[in-house]
Amino acid sequence: MRIRRHNSDQHDSAHGIDLAPMLDFVLNLLIFFIITAIFVKEVGLTVSRPTDVNQSNEESSSIQIQVLDTGEIFVDNRLVDLRAVRANVERLKALNSDAGVLIVADVAAQTGIIMGVVDQARLGGIYNITFSTTE
Repeated sequence: MRIRRHNSDQHDSAHGIDLAPMLDFVLNLLIFFIITAIFVKEVGLTVSRPTDVNQSNEESSSIQIQVLDTGEIFVDNRLVDLRAVRANVERLKALNSDAGVLIVADVAAQTGIIMGVVDQARLGGIYNITFSTTE
């Protein structure tokens, strides 16, 4: 009878893990992310909020919408709901077709309400929107 001897080299290679494919994959991912990072540019919008309300001749022909910190909305000094802003803007635009919208927002007013007013003004057909703040 013949006795078989196992070579230690064959035994280790059968149970070892070949890391070369994984390293190739990771290297390819690294190259992919480096290339795509060059083309991704974040677009930022800088907003500078004015400090006070200055009434001028240009603004006097504007439709004034006030947004208070309590969430109340006033269009031409009348308390309205957010859903009624569009109808009021359309009505006032029919009276003065060149009018823009001046949104006077309280410093503590919620941004969501202000953006809702902007959306309603745009749906009303006015895209010339100016912002101002009050304290």
